Amino acid sequence: MPPAATTENRTRDGHVLVWEQAGIDEEHPQKERRFGTRHYVVFMLFLGMANAYVMRTNMSVAIVAMVNQTAIEHEAEVFDDECPDTDYGEPENPADRKDGEFLWSTSLQGYILSSFFYGYVITQIPFGLLAKKYGAMRFLGWGMLINSLFAFLVPIAARQGGAPWLIVVRFIQGLGEGPIVPCTHAMLAKWIPPNERSRVGSIVYSGAQFGTVISMPLSGLLADNGFDGGWPSIFYVFGIIGTVWSIAFLLTCHEDPITHPTIQEDERKYIQQSLWGKAGVNIPPIPWNSLVRSMPFYAILLAHLGQNYGYETLMTELPTYMKQVLRFSIKANGTLSALPYLAMWIFSIGVGWVADWMLTSGRFTHTLTRKISNSIGQYGPAIALIIASYTGCNRALTVAILTIGVGFNGGIYAGFKINHLDLTPRYAGILMAFTNCSANLAGLLAPIAAGNIIEGKPTIAQWRIVFVIAAAVYIFTATFYNIFASGERQPWDNPDNDVIEKPASIEAPAYENGNSNIANGTNGTTTATYRTNNAAEQRQ
Repeated sequence: MPPAATTENRTRDGHVLVWEQAGIDEEHPQKERRFGTRHYVVFMLFLGMANAYVMRTNMSVAIVAMVNQTAIEHEAEVFDDECPDTDYGEPENPADRKDGEFLWSTSLQGYILSSFFYGYVITQIPFGLLAKKYGAMRFLGWGMLINSLFAFLVPIAARQGGAPWLIVVRFIQGLGEGPIVPCTHAMLAKWIPPNERSRVGSIVYSGAQFGTVISMPLSGLLADNGFDGGWPSIFYVFGIIGTVWSIAFLLTCHEDPITHPTIQEDERKYIQQSLWGKAGVNIPPIPWNSLVRSMPFYAILLAHLGQNYGYETLMTELPTYMKQVLRFSIKANGTLSALPYLAMWIFSIGVGWVADWMLTSGRFTHTLTRKISNSIGQYGPAIALIIASYTGCNRALTVAILTIGVGFNGGIYAGFKINHLDLTPRYAGILMAFTNCSANLAGLLAPIAAGNIIEGKPTIAQWRIVFVIAAAVYIFTATFYNIFASGERQPWDNPDNDVIEKPASIEAPAYENGNSNIANGTNGTTTATYRTNNAAEQRQ
């Protein structure tokens, strides 16, 4: 007879055990392996996230080299005269300018740059739903392979078909990248024990900043010194890297520990014991009615919306402020432009480790840990934005504020960003698809709002309004999260209610544990429903 199911209080150590496979030793729980298969999966997901953001950002660097800046008509840029123009940088020597081969207007460049984004957004929710039904690993691997292969077509499309064909290729690349976030979330839910999710989530999603730090300077270097005219080499090099990663991911990674053929048995058992719910059981339909009434879900959604709005203000509008008002272009200095991303990458990993220590120490619940981490990640940038609006013409201080504010923003990865996995591991990919899609749309509001506020009058006072609005969004959404968020698994995702159906020819074992029972079906099937004694306790 299989061993009885046991439970542990999740609020004490973060592990909830409601089912064990036959043969798992209850009295001697398996120890965590220092480096196991799950760590390799995490490493590959980190590289995948980095590769995704490389593909997303490299066009913004390449298009500068692609366009003939001398031939196209430039709109006069409005500058504020409150700050002196010293230290604005050495004037560019026209003789040193290397003009591109395309005559694309500023508005057409905008369409080219945004085409990737539209493809990326519209596939978020569909792939989240498909990953729940068919598994996430293949959608993630094949999607990124499509993204990488179409990178090779970017130079061909631009040169042979012009802007329209380039827009189509970039749109398809965006479609291929759509699975990256929801499918990554779905895989983390299957591979990572609860007490490791903070640091693992931070590591994986910080790949976005790592990819940006790598992409920006390397793309600039390739644009100036690469082969085939410079800028095409950006897409060839990163296309090769992405293709290699996609093939390696598809060949070496698996959907979950159950289907992995070479994972050590002790690690498989460790992961299974740490996760609530029996692997291999068909996941029930999505509980839409319960989901739309879930305040913890809306807490994540609102936090995600506020994050994208505030982040877009920090990363796109503050540099513009520095150029128009402070008369200093941070983009002209590759080191300075990479500093905020580097700070966020390092800080997010540190917060993730601290958050997991808080959980394993037994002093903090999942709910409190998520709220503290998220408060750092959203109140910190809000304060930085407010301070930056009062720094006057001090360029060095503004750069420091930008770096510190974006660095603190890394706290979100151990906050709302990984919180989907706490609420509902089995539907985490779907929840992330909805929140990420909505948040990316909300992110578009930041440059629109800023543009309307400062149009024709980019003064310090007008820019202060832009920063204060973004800070208010950060503060409101973070406060809403602190009131309504939860780190506990929700009752509507209760594995105790799972039903396993077996053919009548298979003899179902008799379980005599607590509320476990066997219900005989009427159509030649035997339905076994496994429950535990402490389901009510585990929902709290």
